[in-house]
Amino acid sequence: MPWKDGYTISDEQSLPDAEISWPEGARCCVGVTVDLGLAADPQGIQAADLATPVAHFAMHEGLDRLLEVLARHRTRATFAMPAAMARILGPRLRTLASEGHEIAAHGFRQEDVSTLDRREEEARLRRTTEILAEVAGRRPSGWFSLPRQGDRFAGGGISPHTMDLLIAQGYAYMGNGLADDVPHRWVTDFAARRSILVLPYYYHFDDQFFCMFPAKGTGLENPDALARNWRWEFEAQYRRGRHFHMTLHPQHIGWSHRLQLLDDFLGHIAGFQGLWNPTGAECAAHWDATYPAATHLRLEPSIWQDHSGSLS
Repeated sequence: MPWKDGYTISDEQSLPDAEISWPEGARCCVGVTVDLGLAADPQGIQAADLATPVAHFAMHEGLDRLLEVLARHRTRATFAMPAAMARILGPRLRTLASEGHEIAAHGFRQEDVSTLDRREEEARLRRTTEILAEVAGRRPSGWFSLPRQGDRFAGGGISPHTMDLLIAQGYAYMGNGLADDVPHRWVTDFAARRSILVLPYYYHFDDQFFCMFPAKGTGLENPDALARNWRWEFEAQYRRGRHFHMTLHPQHIGWSHRLQLLDDFLGHIAGFQGLWNPTGAECAAHWDATYPAATHLRLEPSIWQDHSGSLS
C-alpha cells in the first residue's frame, strides 16, 4: 500500500483460518463486484467514452445478459458506479437496489485522483456521494478505485489523502485492497489507530485482464484461464473457510461464450454447502461487528527500512 508513511502500518499477520467465521455458520464468503465504469484514461470518463460501441453494449445488452445470469443463480452483487454515469443509468440503479444489490461509489469520473490536491479530491468525493444518494435512493457506504480500461496499474489509483477523506465522510469500507484475502484494515495514522475497512480484490479474478484484448483487434483472449482461476481459487478458499471475490465488467463478460463460463462457474459453486453471498456493505458490517478494530487491530512497527539508492 504505497501511500503509508515509511510503510509503518498495521502488522501483516492475517487472521488464521480457525478464527474466521461467517453469519449463520456459513463456510465461505462469496463476493461479486460489477464494475460499471467506462473511463479510458486517467482523466476519467469523457463524453467520447460513452459514445463508443463498447459503451453502448456495456450499458445495454452486456449488462442485461449479465443480470440474467446473476438472477438465475440468485447471486447478489455490488455495482461500482462512477457518479458521472449515474443519471444515465438512474432507473436501472434503483431497480438493482430494490432487488437486493448494492450501489457503491466508483469515483466522480473514475479519474486518477493522485493528480488532485486534497481540497479538489474532497469536493469530488462529496459530490459523488450526493449524486449517488440522489440517483440510487440510498447513500453509498462503499468506495471503489478499480483499474480503468487499459490501466498500467492493476490495483487502481488513489492519492495520499483518499483513505482519510473516506473516513471523514463516513464511508464504511473501501472496496478493493490487495493486502489480504479477507477483509482487513488500512491504517492512515499509526499513533491514533485511525483506519478504514478494506475488502479484498485481486486482478487474477477480474475479467478485464483476460477478456479485454479482442477490442484491440488482436484476437487474443483468455476466458478459459479466468474460469480456471475462479474455480481453483474458490475451492481453495472454501476449504480454508475464507473469502472468494470476483470482479465483472458487462463489456467483457457480457458476450455469450463468456457468460456461459460464468453460468457454469456459478452453477458449480452452487453445489457447495454453506456459502454466504453478501453485498460489500453487508460483508463490511459483519466484519466490523465480529472483528472490531478495538480488539482486532494489532499494531506494531514495520520492519521496512529505506536504503540509500533504493527506489522506495
